[in-house]
Amino acid sequence: MIRQIVIRQVDRPGAPGEEEEIQWFFHSFGIGEGRDTDRVATQVIVALLEHQPEENGLPVEQIAADLHITPSRVNHHIRNLVDAGILYRHRKLIYLRGSTLRAMVQELRKDALRMFDDLEDVADGIDREYGVRRK
Repeated sequence: MIRQIVIRQVDRPGAPGEEEEIQWFFHSFGIGEGRDTDRVATQVIVALLEHQPEENGLPVEQIAADLHITPSRVNHHIRNLVDAGILYRHRKLIYLRGSTLRAMVQELRKDALRMFDDLEDVADGIDREYGVRRK
């Protein structure tokens, strides 16, 4: 499995309103950027947040109806968000990982730490192969 976690250090807005804070949050994760000029990925996550806590997961068709776009377009963005570890699918429903944005960030932090632990172990082995001493 390949997981790509994007984290950008972006200056927080000076006097943020709700919309600016949301945009900053998602921009920091590289969500809603590039070819996503309509910010569909961001809208998918917001749709999931708006349906909490009444519903834990949403079908793609409901998200598409809420956003007034096709299910195939929603699925494209959901696949990318699942690959990034932000959303997950279970029994045809889409869920925000951890149920809240805060919990999602905590889960991504754990993922990143596990990745860095693996990289550090391999780097240590490569250093030993080349006779590089630890300082």
